[in-house]
Amino acid sequence: MKVIILNGSPKARGNTATALREVEKTLNQQGIETDWIHVGNKDIRGCIACNGCWKSGLCAFDDIVNEISVKMRDADGLLVGSPVYFASPNGTLLALLDRLFYSNLHVDWSMKVGASVSIARRAGTTTTMDALNKYFLKTNMPVVPSHYWSIAHGTSPDEVIQDLEGMQTMRQLGLNMAFMIKSIRLGLEQFGSPKLQEKITETHYIR
Repeated sequence: MKVIILNGSPKARGNTATALREVEKTLNQQGIETDWIHVGNKDIRGCIACNGCWKSGLCAFDDIVNEISVKMRDADGLLVGSPVYFASPNGTLLALLDRLFYSNLHVDWSMKVGASVSIARRAGTTTTMDALNKYFLKTNMPVVPSHYWSIAHGTSPDEVIQDLEGMQTMRQLGLNMAFMIKSIRLGLEQFGSPKLQEKITETHYIR
């Protein structure tokens, strides 16, 4: 069982990484492997809607997005963390997620578990988390809850660690994520995957 961790912060050991490490530590304690990928400092361009991925199953821009795509095929979950930029995720991370989820139309995301973490000095954490969770909700991925929104606060890693409630929330997120992955594995073995409709009916507002 494996979870891919995406650090959307430009800083490899900053506030976002501090919170993600707390989740990762709990996942590892629960027997879940983790693959850490730092993406926030990469030069990642946005989607240009060329639709080349519809044929190949991979993005036309052959960069780290495709590397992550291949890893996600065998992963059981995806954990995404972002700092708050103007009450939303890091733009580099959003560009990556747009392409990752759009170019993987031929990959079965169903029942892979998704979790998000957002970090800020003060505000914008819930809107950032909401934006990240929408990627999971669009692709039939169960979203992991915690006993509070999966956020933490601080202007430095030391301050994030001092956010005791935030760190506890991260640990609970890890526990819940591990439980969901294991439970879904058992459910798939016993009951199989939920039946998907053969063709999604697309309704356009202008006819």
